[in-house]
Amino acid sequence: MKIQARTVLIVLLLLIVGLYAGYRIILGGAEVPSSIGNDFHIEIPHNATFGEVVALLKKEGVVRKEGVFRRVAERMGYKQDPMRSGRYKIEPGWTVIHLIRHLRSGEQAPVKVILTTERTLEEVAEKVSRFIEPDAKTLEALFFNEAYLNKIGYTKDNLMSVFIPNTYEVYWNLSPEEFMERMLLEHKRFWDQKDRLAKAKAMNMTPEEVYTLASIVEKETLKEEEKSTIAGTYLNRLKIGMRLQADPTVVFATRDFTTKRVTNYHTSFESPFNTYMNAGLPPGPITMTSISSIDAVLNHDKHNYTYFCAVGDGSGLHAFAEDYDQHLGNVRTYVRNLEARGLR
Repeated sequence: MKIQARTVLIVLLLLIVGLYAGYRIILGGAEVPSSIGNDFHIEIPHNATFGEVVALLKKEGVVRKEGVFRRVAERMGYKQDPMRSGRYKIEPGWTVIHLIRHLRSGEQAPVKVILTTERTLEEVAEKVSRFIEPDAKTLEALFFNEAYLNKIGYTKDNLMSVFIPNTYEVYWNLSPEEFMERMLLEHKRFWDQKDRLAKAKAMNMTPEEVYTLASIVEKETLKEEEKSTIAGTYLNRLKIGMRLQADPTVVFATRDFTTKRVTNYHTSFESPFNTYMNAGLPPGPITMTSISSIDAVLNHDKHNYTYFCAVGDGSGLHAFAEDYDQHLGNVRTYVRNLEARGLR
């Protein structure tokens, strides 16, 4: 009996050792190689099959033994139809079990969407598509979908006013609709801060109108110290029913973004964005505008200026005038300065 018990014990020990050795072989043979580095990510698209995910992991060098990965993945219940999408950070040295657990959990690594001063909705779509799964055409289709725009209370002309330049942390696999939900939320947060909404109401303007005027200010000057003065000048024009006659609006209307000089072609171009031909604000922004330009409109200078023109001395500054005669004097100074610099 003692010999039989000893034999059974030996067999059990051998089985345990064998199983442990097999376990170690599986883990060691399929671990994530250290060569991938410490900042490696895998992006699994929507509706990917198990085979496509395996092929992706193998192509990127994350899985070295496909057969082992497949068997362990199926036993751990990772195989689905379709697979869980997302962007996942992969650590070097992970075992196959650790890798599968991480992918199965859906714990994504976020991406940072950077919005700056894109001019058109097409440019916004192109920029955003660099950071998230939907491509530019898919995003663009939503931006111009009238039913969707009606639902959220915007038009294709003023949708740009939703976008506040900033860096936003999102998940790579969010849909175009989810992206816009986030932008609308950030838009509300922005206008709820620093009494912005109250200031707009006090000016008898909507946030979209403030943003539209700010977009013109954005394109008129690169000098932060001038923005509130220029904003005040345009508001004075609106107050007395004078046309804005803003050069950046006709550049936008013609989409002639490379022009060095506004000509009669631009100012006579038929478009609701042409503020030489149409009174009041254009129907929407002419660019994605900076926060400083929005705040410059909300906190505009109070003065009597109705005209301004570039100084022309290379400073990038402008000269302001209360009447047309004074403005003509500033224009003559501008011409003399250009001549002195050999630019005319």
